[in-house]
Amino acid sequence: MSSRSNSRLTPQIASRFAGIALGHVEREYPNKLDHVLDGPADAGGPRDLHPIFYGSFDWHSCVHGYWLLATLLRRQPGIPEAEAIRALFDRAFTTENVAAEVAYLARPSSRGFERPYGWGWLLKLQAELLAHEAPPSSAKWAAIHQPHAEVFAERFRAFLPKADYPIRTGVHSSTAFALTLAQDYAAAAGDTALTALFAAKARAWYLADRDAQAWEPSGDEFLSATLMEAECLRRLLPADEFGPWLAAFLPRAAQRQPATLFTPATVSDRSDGKIAHLDGLNFSRAWCWREIAASLPDGHPLTSVAQATADDHMAASLPHVAGDYMGEHWLASFALLALMAGETA
Repeated sequence: MSSRSNSRLTPQIASRFAGIALGHVEREYPNKLDHVLDGPADAGGPRDLHPIFYGSFDWHSCVHGYWLLATLLRRQPGIPEAEAIRALFDRAFTTENVAAEVAYLARPSSRGFERPYGWGWLLKLQAELLAHEAPPSSAKWAAIHQPHAEVFAERFRAFLPKADYPIRTGVHSSTAFALTLAQDYAAAAGDTALTALFAAKARAWYLADRDAQAWEPSGDEFLSATLMEAECLRRLLPADEFGPWLAAFLPRAAQRQPATLFTPATVSDRSDGKIAHLDGLNFSRAWCWREIAASLPDGHPLTSVAQATADDHMAASLPHVAGDYMGEHWLASFALLALMAGETA
């Protein structure tokens, strides 16, 4: 699994990843809740609070576990797990379950629930559901789930105009990561106003950045704060504007500088949930480098460097997607982002 020849999505990898996700999206415990209690009546277990997204250790990991399964079902429909995925989605995406997830968000204490990481992932999931057209039940999932997605789209609309500053981290608070994922929904839904809002905010936050020093990784990051910013702008700027911006943001990238962006992170203890984040960092860097490389003009000196760097990062972490639940409940989603990067959806 670690060889470079296995660094693209194959039916074998798809089947393996599907089996991993099917093993945890309905696994209720252990569970780390993001839940504010206003009183004793608010106490409840994961399934009581979130009838769809109660598994996978935490809400956001369950959301992107469903995204992984939906994506694999569409891109590799012949995998042996396909029928189990369809049955799961039929159980999960019901009008009643979606209404309960929406009702949870209506609580005043849920105003900041999963902001911004979970917001981005929920919209990324809905973008994938919208891409399903057949069989008929697939289209039904998107329609049923749309009210839940619209709540999060509205939260972006309300929050971004007053978010004067970005959050430049390599963890859940990253604003660049959230906009990157949410833009996939805006594009899939044909919501040009939402895209315009994302683009305007990305410009305000990041357009003046120059000569990134890339002080990373920190000890528990699963995102590259530097490359995630670049990927965000790659999606939201016109190509003729992104190229000059990237050249100013990473002026020595073709010479593999800053060196940290070209060196896979080492993971000393994969049973430690925070240290295990570093496998996700390797996947997120591979994802960003592949997307950036695919956007560069023919003959660009960074292209081969970016592609080779992505391969190195994939080789470092692809063998470790499963084995300990601290990584197993989420890492395959990030590996899948990297495996598909630079390809046509």
